[in-house]
Amino acid sequence: MNNKIERNFSRNFNLLLKFKLIVLLFVCMLTVSVSAQQKSETGLKVMTFNIRYGAANDGENNWQFRKGYAAETIQKFDPDILGLQEALRFQIDDLLEQLQQYELVGVGRDDGKTAGEYSCIFYKKDKFKIDSTQTFWFSDTPEIPGSKSWGNEITRICTWARMTDKTSGKTFYAFNVHLDHQSQPSREKSAQLLVKRIGEKNLPVILTGDFNSTEDNPAIKAVLASGLIDTFRALHKTGHNQGTFHAFKGNTDGEKIDYIFVSKEFNPVSSEIITTSYNGRFPSDHFPVSATIIVR
Repeated sequence: MNNKIERNFSRNFNLLLKFKLIVLLFVCMLTVSVSAQQKSETGLKVMTFNIRYGAANDGENNWQFRKGYAAETIQKFDPDILGLQEALRFQIDDLLEQLQQYELVGVGRDDGKTAGEYSCIFYKKDKFKIDSTQTFWFSDTPEIPGSKSWGNEITRICTWARMTDKTSGKTFYAFNVHLDHQSQPSREKSAQLLVKRIGEKNLPVILTGDFNSTEDNPAIKAVLASGLIDTFRALHKTGHNQGTFHAFKGNTDGEKIDYIFVSKEFNPVSSEIITTSYNGRFPSDHFPVSATIIVR
């Protein structure tokens, strides 16, 4: 009898132990799933910011008086990826000195090295690995530094990077552009070349930039027709007080010409035109635009 009791006890004990192990395994799997979901919901934070040509004679709005404001504005949103426009090398260096979590890809538009404005991409160096990067010129000869065509008197460029998230392993492209402010033919042909280059990529795409084009402009319509999504407009209906250019005046009813577009693989969950000022002073003559996106 005692042997039988012992065998039953041993069998029940083993069953109980197996049940506990199954419960523990289930709890571990659930914890990992919740953690992954929370990480996914955090998403990527993206910003586009025309910081205003630093050599311009802007008086009280000269770069030396507002570079701290620009850095603080970036720091507050804390983007993972930041597309800058009108950035001269000394402005880039000023920002990197204050924002040491970032590195950049990009070149000066005048010589393909350091001369002239950059349309560079800042990225968090502990989060992303750059697989490849290139800058092309909006012209009939896009691989020739400093080239221009199509009626634009000023050289215009696009910088792109193929990026891999070190944590998730996901790979995508980031493009950053600055289109011409005077020539409509240049804007339209630039958009056509941009869409063509993006279409050659077989990965998700994030596109930031100052397009110098309102939403009804054929250049913007060409971008949207390619299948890209305006993150801001996906979340906010058309209305007043949604401008991004304000000429250091802070008015919000100007032209909306700065955009963050994404391909269909991304879902915009928040977007904002950042109108932050500092004692009535602004970090640029453009408001930066932000967006948080997650993989669908």
